[in-house]
Amino acid sequence: MKQLIQHLRTGETILEEIPVPQVRRGCVLIKTSRSLVSLGTEKMLIEFGKANFIEKARQQPEKLKQVFNKIKIDGFKPTIDAIFRKLSEPIPMGYCNVGEIIAIGEGINELKVGDRVASNGHHAEVVCVPKNLVARIPDNVSDDEAAFTVVGAIALQGIRLVNPTLGETVAVIGLGLIGQLTAKLLQANGCEIIAFDFDQSKVDLANINGIKAFKVSEDIDSVKIAQEITRNIGVDAVIITASTKSDEVISQAAKMSRKRGRIVLVGVVGLNINRADFYEKELTFQVSCSYGIGRYDNNYEQNGQDYPIGFVRWTLNRNFEMALKFISTGRLKVQDLITEVVDFQKYRQVYDTIEKSKSIASILKYDGDFDIRQTKIRIKNHVSHNTNAVLGIIGSGNFTKATVLPIFSKLKVNIKYLSSSSGLSGTLLAKKFDIQYSTTNNDDILNDSEIDGVIITTRHDAHARMCIAALKAGKHVFVEKPLALSLEEINEIIEVYQQTEKTLTVGFNRRFSPFVQDIKQKLGDSNLPLNVIITVNAGEILANHWTQDINIGGGRIIGEACHFIDLITYLSGSLVESVVMNSMGENLAENTDNATILLKYQNGSSGVINYFSNGNKGYSKERIEVYAQGKTMVIDNFRKSEYYGLKSSGISRSQDKGHHEQFRLFLERLKNGGGATIPFEEIINTSRASICAVESLKLGAWVRIAHGLKGLDTDKLLKIRV
Repeated sequence: MKQLIQHLRTGETILEEIPVPQVRRGCVLIKTSRSLVSLGTEKMLIEFGKANFIEKARQQPEKLKQVFNKIKIDGFKPTIDAIFRKLSEPIPMGYCNVGEIIAIGEGINELKVGDRVASNGHHAEVVCVPKNLVARIPDNVSDDEAAFTVVGAIALQGIRLVNPTLGETVAVIGLGLIGQLTAKLLQANGCEIIAFDFDQSKVDLANINGIKAFKVSEDIDSVKIAQEITRNIGVDAVIITASTKSDEVISQAAKMSRKRGRIVLVGVVGLNINRADFYEKELTFQVSCSYGIGRYDNNYEQNGQDYPIGFVRWTLNRNFEMALKFISTGRLKVQDLITEVVDFQKYRQVYDTIEKSKSIASILKYDGDFDIRQTKIRIKNHVSHNTNAVLGIIGSGNFTKATVLPIFSKLKVNIKYLSSSSGLSGTLLAKKFDIQYSTTNNDDILNDSEIDGVIITTRHDAHARMCIAALKAGKHVFVEKPLALSLEEINEIIEVYQQTEKTLTVGFNRRFSPFVQDIKQKLGDSNLPLNVIITVNAGEILANHWTQDINIGGGRIIGEACHFIDLITYLSGSLVESVVMNSMGENLAENTDNATILLKYQNGSSGVINYFSNGNKGYSKERIEVYAQGKTMVIDNFRKSEYYGLKSSGISRSQDKGHHEQFRLFLERLKNGGGATIPFEEIINTSRASICAVESLKLGAWVRIAHGLKGLDTDKLLKIRV
């Protein structure tokens, strides 16, 4: 199948051949018949892409400070590499999709295969969309008309925030697609409308529909027009649907408003607000969030949790449905807004002229001439490198892109498959790193007898499940941390692992860093107890990020602090015996990213992990202090180390957290045989300790860690000290 994407670095828009996505839980798979080009939004993206680096920085000045901070912490080269990597990521285009459901994910009862639906899917022949972003199309609404559902919902949400009453006068500034729809919907609501735009053709179109529209120019004062029409009262409300960098639009909106008027921003304009304009009239100003309530809420969008209608009347999905109802009943006519209908394969007719286009709405029409079962596509012919192992990678997120694949490229690894849920990210990375196949079906990897090892870099909730499936398929497994999110999952992994001869490795890379290796060598094999204090200045991650979701990411203690439990385990040469955790604040929630973990080891060693998100970014991100045998050894952000009580004063080099050595050793084991790079018992102990740290927070007590490879009954967690 094909999908339309745009390169942020160049602004080029192309059709990319990708595998058909698999339907996910809570989602539907839609075969597209139409999609609407949002000329305003997509034009902005293309203009940004075509801008040079200086112009890009000027357009996003808030990003510059982040860049400078990152340079201070991580160094110049890693920062520049990250910027170029981000700009080299193509983005999918479009968010107004119409089509037929061809597959239903688990947990959906409201929709069925064969339904015609509108969604916020991309410009692609098949899209996978969560159920709350999908609405069934009435029979009397054509596909062309239904393509206006999402932009209609955007217009509706702006109107709902203005909350107009019958007979009020509302100004609409900007008569692009959303502006035209806003004006039409306000008409249906019984409002008087005054509209403004710089383009005479858009003004003419509005006038044809009975809207008082005026062309803005140096000779025409929009504020004066609004005052004259309202007999110097001013408009009751203003909805801004324009797109401009100028602050003048906000000023004009304030000046044409009556006292205590309302201004809602739907478009994108300069926001340097003059306090006097708003103060004297006590105006209210609000920015509208896309389609409506629920937008950007992961629980609503991705997890399918609806807001009760008695408390939230108009969610984004209900706005979708209402836009379709308005079209169905004839109260919202959209046919006159269609400038052109273009075959999807001829998309350049729209995009090559989009920067100068005066079109209102362009619709892409799909012919459906492709195999919907094509979940695997060949990218390159097989290329044999100097290693014997053949790998498949499941997961194409940031870690795969920024860490795994660049290292594998240097190590000249044979990668046969890269699997991704959407198909797009995997295909783009497969092309960049000469991987033979891009797939959306993990069974392609698990059922291929040529595959020796599987690399799992998915979201955390899939780690245990995919690890078990790969071991059962007879593959060596490398799974990025964490191994699992629950003790029950760990028990299942132990059971499967004991029935296979394959190895299992978890991505606890810090132990392989040259800084850690040097300290380990200087500690020797005495196995004497030591003290380790690790302070992690982790930085804040928004509460709605997937890693903060207990069910998906496991939270930052299970998902990230496990790194440092393993590091102390490696340095001490012992296993965790018991753990307790304290968090900032009084709320003993499952999830925390401001916590102190205390670890007691079997050989008497003691570990302290301070995992904080509320520190300053200018301070080192990771600091490790080791106290043993009259010596003190400190690692600062894996860029330098300092030793006290030793002849050596430490080492200094570019940042190295051990990823390269970790993968080199993993590949060496696959090629030459031998055990896993990290003993399985240590992997299990660390994984249990990170989960039990969270349990200890809820219990308010120390928790003893089960040893050996027997399952741990979570109902028998032992409080050893309160």
